[in-house]
Parts: sequence; C-alpha cells; structure tokens
Amino acid sequence: MQIKIEKTKNPKQKPDQSNLGFGKYFTDHMFIVDYAEGKGWHDARIIPYQPLSLDPATSVFHYGQAIFEGMKAYLSAEGKILLFRPRKNMERINSSDDRMSMPLIDVDFGVEAIKTLVKLDRDWIPTADGTSLYIRPFIISTDPALGVRASNTYKFIIILSPVGAYYPQGIAPVKIYVEPEYVRAVRGGTGYAKAAGNYAGSMKAQSIAAKKGYVQVLWLDGVERKYIEEVGAMNVFFKVKGEVVTPALEGSILPGITRESVIFLLKHWGMKVSERKISIHELQEAHNKGELEEAFGTGTAAVISPIGELSWNGSRMVLNYGNTGDVAHKLYDMLTGIQFGRLKDEFGWTVKVE
Repeated sequence: MQIKIEKTKNPKQKPDQSNLGFGKYFTDHMFIVDYAEGKGWHDARIIPYQPLSLDPATSVFHYGQAIFEGMKAYLSAEGKILLFRPRKNMERINSSDDRMSMPLIDVDFGVEAIKTLVKLDRDWIPTADGTSLYIRPFIISTDPALGVRASNTYKFIIILSPVGAYYPQGIAPVKIYVEPEYVRAVRGGTGYAKAAGNYAGSMKAQSIAAKKGYVQVLWLDGVERKYIEEVGAMNVFFKVKGEVVTPALEGSILPGITRESVIFLLKHWGMKVSERKISIHELQEAHNKGELEEAFGTGTAAVISPIGELSWNGSRMVLNYGNTGDVAHKLYDMLTGIQFGRLKDEFGWTVKVE
C-alpha cells in the first residue's frame, strides 16, 4: 500500500531538550490508515499533526475498542536512527487486535509506516544524552453507532513525541506498593493485550500507592491474590539465591518485548532464569532469609527500573540496601548500549531508518 505524504506548511517550534518530560510534545506529522469491512485497510497517509474529528457516538468512546503500542527511535553518535525490534511491536499489536476483535495489520507495512514517519520527522529526535523519540501506534474503532458489537470501521494512527531521559540523574531504584485489593487482570481476560482499558482500570490503585509515597503498584493475581503478575506497566524480575525469576506468561500478563530481550540476555550470559509462578509469600520469606538479592521492572520507557523497596501487608522489604543491583545495572547498560548504537548489536535487534 502506497503512503501518501502531505508535509506541514507550519512547522512547530522544537521544545527545550532539557525539559522534555514524557508525552508532552508532538512532532509535525502523523500517520493514518483507515479500515472498512469488505474493503480492508486503505488510504494510508501522512498528514500534518492535527485533532481528529469523530462523531459523539463513535464506538471507541463507549465500548473501548482501542489498543496501542509503545516503542522508541534512538539517535546514535554517528547520526543513525535506530529502532529496537519493531517487528515484535507490530506482532504484538496484532495479538492485541485479535483479542479485541479488531482487524490485523500487515507487519511489514506497519514497520514501513513507522520508518516513513520517523524519517520525515527525524529533526525531532532529540540529541541530549538519554533522550529519544517515543513512537505511539494505536488503533481505535470508529463506527458512529451505540450497538454493543465489534466496529466495522477503524483507524490505525501513529504519532511521535520527543521524550527526555528516564533517569536524568542516573539509574535509580523505585519504591513499590503491593496492591492488596484491586486486580489488573485474570486469565481469559485482556491482560495479555495492550488494550487501553487495562490502563484505565489500573489508575485507582496507582493513585492509592502515590498517596502512600510509592511510585508504582505491584499487581497480584486476580484469583488467589498471592501470585506476582506485573509492576505498574512493566514486567517484573526477582533475583533469589542467584536465580532470576519472572512470572510465567499465562494469559493475564503482557508479553513484554524488553522482558523477552532480558530473558535472552540473562541466558546468553549463563545465568539461571525461570519463568514460573512466584508468590508474595515466597518473596517475603526469601527477604527474611536474606535471599532476595534484587528486583527490577522492564519496559520500553525505563528499559530497566530497579526496585529498592516493596511494601506489603504493612511490612517493608528493602532490597540490596535500596541500591541498584548488579544484574539490573548490567542489563540496563547492555540494552541501552544496543539501542543507542554504543554497543555492537550481536543479536540483530536494531533496525536502521534510512
């Protein structure tokens, strides 16, 4: 499918790179392609960034057929634009589409659309240390009707946002609150999909955690309320007696691309890695015995987010004296080194935008 390009006649002023934050500024252009039942995906175009015009009855507002992805474009020291495993993001968007009864996107076309938009707005990729261009592909249902059914029409849209360094002062551990009441997902639900509603449902617990002085929520399973699932919007890992453990993918956990990369690297380094059920009680016992050595979350935004403290059932578990663990540091250095082109990519993970 050919992508038509309409360039903006009114370029925006670039933001101050020292104050980018996350998701506050957007580039000059956006990508859109439409879907209609019986016609398929059609009219692929890049246009100046602008508001969408949607009927108040548009189904996404009422029934939540919306999924998204998150990825980044990195600028190497040599000025090359690098994407990190973009096909994995497009494959996952199709997994989310399938769960939410939405039409699939051709993976190669999706990657090409991302590369074309990033190339057009390459001047928006920030150059300050640790900064990058965040890429947000998403799909929404667009039928203007209130019947409870899957939509017959959709829009696949990609927008770009220059973002600041996640750790401007250097990688640092965060404090995590183990949520005792609310749950994120159950097996058979939409937990493994990157569906918009999953995030809306998490905000109540996040607000409670923030009021208690914690940065993120650690979710427990929705049935027995004891098995670890995810931390915030990230997958989570624990190092116990030299073994790195992460919850197995059983339908309620998002299959993170950073998660997959971390597991690969750990095994590549000869470390013992297990994907299995791990309970909060097991973690508490390991901590009491001095066997819980470190923990960290993994995701696109932070890459690696070390955990310095867990709060559960009125008790505090301080990990590694509140410092970043050796494994988390090594993973962070390796992954960011590959993403920014500072280290040789031995695994074929990066894709150049040329």
